[in-house]
Amino acid sequence: MTLVAIRVDASANMGTGHLTRCLSLTHALLEQGAQVILVTRALDAVAAQVLSRETPCCLHWLPAPSGDTSTNTTATPHAAWARVSWFQDAEDTANALRSKQPDWIVVDHYAFDARWHETVRTSLGCRLLVIDDTADRAISADVLLDPNWAPDHRAKYAGRLACESRWLAGPRYALLSPAYRRGLRYAYQPKVSSLGIFMGGTDPEGVSARVLDACRAAGFVGLIEVVSTSANPRLDALREVCAADSSVMLTVDQSDLSAFFARHDLQIGAGGGATWERCCVGAPTVALVMAANQSAVVAGLAELGAVRSADEATLPGVLRELIADPTARLVLSERAAALVDGRGAQRVALMLLRDHLQLRPATPDDASQLHAWRNHLSVRVVSVSQDTIAFDAHQRWLHAVLENPARWLFVAQIGQLSVGSIRFDWLDSGHVEVSLYTDPDLQGLGLGQRLLAAGEQALLALHPGGFTLEAQVLPGNTASQRLFQVAGYHWGPLRYRKLVGPLPASEYTES
Repeated sequence: MTLVAIRVDASANMGTGHLTRCLSLTHALLEQGAQVILVTRALDAVAAQVLSRETPCCLHWLPAPSGDTSTNTTATPHAAWARVSWFQDAEDTANALRSKQPDWIVVDHYAFDARWHETVRTSLGCRLLVIDDTADRAISADVLLDPNWAPDHRAKYAGRLACESRWLAGPRYALLSPAYRRGLRYAYQPKVSSLGIFMGGTDPEGVSARVLDACRAAGFVGLIEVVSTSANPRLDALREVCAADSSVMLTVDQSDLSAFFARHDLQIGAGGGATWERCCVGAPTVALVMAANQSAVVAGLAELGAVRSADEATLPGVLRELIADPTARLVLSERAAALVDGRGAQRVALMLLRDHLQLRPATPDDASQLHAWRNHLSVRVVSVSQDTIAFDAHQRWLHAVLENPARWLFVAQIGQLSVGSIRFDWLDSGHVEVSLYTDPDLQGLGLGQRLLAAGEQALLALHPGGFTLEAQVLPGNTASQRLFQVAGYHWGPLRYRKLVGPLPASEYTES
């Protein structure tokens, strides 16, 4: 079983967003059968408050900072957030995990740069995934995850990568909880009946109260729901402000905000991690920049038409405009929803666990899933037959394949999740034709290579004497061409071919 260790902190200074998204990744990993250990340091009471509401995995607390919390603040812009030196934290983290022998370390911390990454990775002999969106320091990672929007992520990180990394970039990889993958969506209404306000888990500057004032200054007299957490140092003051208005409701420590984002016709929020939650729900949003790393994200999403940007001075006017313009709110909702589908955490988890891909024989119960994959546009455009297939015709095809002893159809799984399929057909020439595809929503994770390798081994177990595989690839399908070339197939001239086997006699026995 794969063990993933996640190093993340939360505090009044840095907020709760890093911990929240790591908890979302934790849930996705646990769903696929991984073990997870969360490693954090008690910088103040915030992390403990968050984890008291939700601790889905093993938890290890690093020693609290000593009285002397000086750090080399010139090393990275956020070095002071750790309240210990990068070297001390790397040593503490490695000591905490050495006996656990994790397969992966995930680190979500702006305070640590390539020195921390390389020290921990070398000490533990494992692979490392870095979650970042600032690109403000050197990074050394096997995988770099930046779930924020950017026009060009490679340009954003130019000169920052100390080694070649695999990229997981953009809102497609936003780390949202399972509730967003299968939860509520905003149902558009022409009239704004209520507003929602969420300015982050800590809101140390007390912006929530001022945003509430801006809503009333805009002339809105309806229901307003304000969401905050126990980690908010100004929570008592916010309670007083909300209690003074009978049309204001304050909600505290709501672990799942998807229903909150879905039930209001206009949302006002900070441009942090919750931005992607609002997008997934399709909530029309006015976004405010509450931290330096949010500026580019809010500006970019505003340019895409997925949010409307504002600051405290312009907020009343922006609210008036949107409340009076239902078409503008509909466009915001549609464009936001198009960016995020809620499967980001699942994608990242599958990438971490892809080496554990396994095959099982297909059954008639797989018909619906296989049919949906086969009819997806991205699969059809690279298929010999590009027409959509009716479900009854697909069922007949599947029945014929399963009944034919010269054809083999397997479904690939990671944990309990089906992620692709591979088929082998014995040809009159004596060769075997291979055809495969992964779940179209999971492309870009390197699953195809694992699927092909697993399929070859599965067929070799059935026919240990060996065989020649053939694959037909359409011109222009560069992804499949690269897949087969990397796997050792040779161009035909009309097909890719590869000789597989035989197995050494010691590895099989004749039946």
